Amino acid sequence: MTEQFKIGEQFQKVSKEGFDAVVRAYGEANKGFQAVAAEVTDYSKNALEDATHAFQQLVNAKSAEQVFEIQSQYLKRAYDAYIAEVSKLGEMWVGLARDAYKPVERPIGK
Repeated sequence: MTEQFKIGEQFQKVSKEGFDAVVRAYGEANKGFQAVAAEVTDYSKNALEDATHAFQQLVNAKSAEQVFEIQSQYLKRAYDAYIAEVSKLGEMWVGLARDAYKPVERPIGK
């Protein structure tokens, strides 16, 4: 009977550790999702402000050459910002996955 009792205690301990690890992993994932959402919101706000500014410049343009220059500058800025944002978000997603997996890594290794 004592052997069965020990096995039951071990099972409870492993179950509790696993549950605690999943809860911690969920918390880490939640923090990561919030950070990604904040980053996307910030990028969207900045992109909209830049587009609005470019549109205002286009409205005030005096010549076709000036319109072309404004559009070219805006497209370059928008493209560069997009590439930088995609890279940053990629790093954030990798970090989110790594941080969410850390709490679960130890109990799985057992």
